[in-house]
Amino acid sequence: MEELAYSRRMRATLLTLCLMTAAVLSPAAQTTSTPAPAPVYANMNQLMRGVLYPAANVVFFAQADNPAEVKWVEGRDPAMATDPLASVFGGWQAVENAALALAESASLLSIPGRTCENGVPVPVRDPAWETFVQQVRDESMKSYAAAKAKDQDKIIELSLALSNSCSNCHRRFRDRRGGAANRCKVEPVPAPAK
Repeated sequence: MEELAYSRRMRATLLTLCLMTAAVLSPAAQTTSTPAPAPVYANMNQLMRGVLYPAANVVFFAQADNPAEVKWVEGRDPAMATDPLASVFGGWQAVENAALALAESASLLSIPGRTCENGVPVPVRDPAWETFVQQVRDESMKSYAAAKAKDQDKIIELSLALSNSCSNCHRRFRDRRGGAANRCKVEPVPAPAK
């Protein structure tokens, strides 16, 4: 009799453990928290002028001049330099950092909620936009590798592709008939002819 009671208690305990495990592992019990969307502070024009344009200029500098030959300004603290090439982290390191800033900025170009200067939402889900952003990222990382190797010839070779990755997007979304009012507007795709 005692064995039967013990056996029933064990089965009940085992059943309880199985049910608790199933409840804990069930999809309903697993809550996934979605991170809050990243806050957006700058419109596209401000982001371009404040981050991408200055960083691109540092990368493009290496086409014509050797970044290693840039010297600190006499009598000025290089830690306070406004020119990245002549700062404490200047020379080729500035080109490396600028290329990385461009690559990282590609993510900023894709944050939902950003608008163009005219208030039109940036078309972050448009396939062409996504392609152009990825091109900026890819070409920036190639430029980073060239800067890390201090390979000015490679920087010269890559500069056209980096410039084109920007220009292609500008032609499609920025430089449009109608001026600034039409920036970031996505043209409707025509329906196939029947």
